[in-house]
Amino acid sequence: MKNILKFTIIFFITLGFTSCSLDDDGNVIGPTGNSKTYALVSVDDPNIFGTARFIENSNNSTTVELELVGTPSGGMHPAHIHFNSAAEGGDIAVTLGTVDGSTGFSTVIVSELDDGNPITYDQLITFDGYINVHLSASDLGTLVAQGDIGENELTGESKVYALDSVDDPAISGTATFQERVNGEALAIIDLENTTDGAMHPAHIHANTAAEGGDIVFTFNSVDGTTGVSKTNVDAIAYVDILDYDGYINVHLSSSDLGTLVAQGDIGQNELTGESKVYVLNSVDVPTASGTATFEQRVNGEALATLDIINSVDGEMHPAHIHAGSVATAPGAILFTFNSVDGTTGVSKTNVSALDDETAFGYDDVLTVDGYINVHLSAANLATLVAQGDIGINE
Repeated sequence: MKNILKFTIIFFITLGFTSCSLDDDGNVIGPTGNSKTYALVSVDDPNIFGTARFIENSNNSTTVELELVGTPSGGMHPAHIHFNSAAEGGDIAVTLGTVDGSTGFSTVIVSELDDGNPITYDQLITFDGYINVHLSASDLGTLVAQGDIGENELTGESKVYALDSVDDPAISGTATFQERVNGEALAIIDLENTTDGAMHPAHIHANTAAEGGDIVFTFNSVDGTTGVSKTNVDAIAYVDILDYDGYINVHLSSSDLGTLVAQGDIGQNELTGESKVYVLNSVDVPTASGTATFEQRVNGEALATLDIINSVDGEMHPAHIHAGSVATAPGAILFTFNSVDGTTGVSKTNVSALDDETAFGYDDVLTVDGYINVHLSAANLATLVAQGDIGINE
């Protein structure tokens, strides 16, 4: 029994010395019990990832433990805390312990930045920074893991918007906004089938895509080789993005902004998935017919898409909602669509108000006493390309 007691006392004394150290004045430095763990995600090697654990010490210093899985045995991986978010990039703020590839582990005590300015645990866990773990001292450009820390940490809240194909039917994707602790957002544009080696400029524009609008925010360009762009969004808070009156355009190149590779409405303009399709029958052009699709937006407005087959190439076909039914026509014009492009047969229009500025949204379309006329041209409104009852007249 005495031997067991002796061993227990020695064990806990040894544990105390391995868990604590002494400062310059001989005071014991040990963990306070407070800690914060950040994710380190893979970058150039999808098999390497891990965590960074910040442990508060009693003297306000911080023990930073990096732990990675998948590192190559024998490798030595330098690590640093950088200023700003990973999407922005920034200079080195703190040099961390080098990760031993054989164990995947490193530890270091941090009490000051590399420039000598002191930094406490509380300041580190609210720091505007990110961690890079590099392949080697001779290849700092290759990253094995990376993660935002402090105020740049992601909360787990996110919103994904669809980016549909425009001029190239093979290219489409998503725009994901992830909330940060500081209220900003990480925006990730991810497109399929982009052009290897190309750089595709991307922006948030005001209004809906059907209306068009000025540029209000510029993303980092989409890398055509990976199809990915990552941008820190600080001009528009994450919560404001969710209700923003805007849309995203991704362009072919900086020298050809007129060619769009992908586009999508965001915020209040996002489509809910609710839609209604009306048939547009041929009238004076027997081969022409089509549909009028109304899609509900989050804000209650609608995206109206007129799609006419065998429309006249090169012509622009005016289109309207008229009062009454086809059987009681003619009726007064209630709403004017963007003209149907005869070459594509398509027109897209945001529906938010009648021509007299009376509010008119998706639910109103479903109950309107009206019909749609698609005309041959502005100079020949009497010749009808297609026509169909909508709302209560369906």
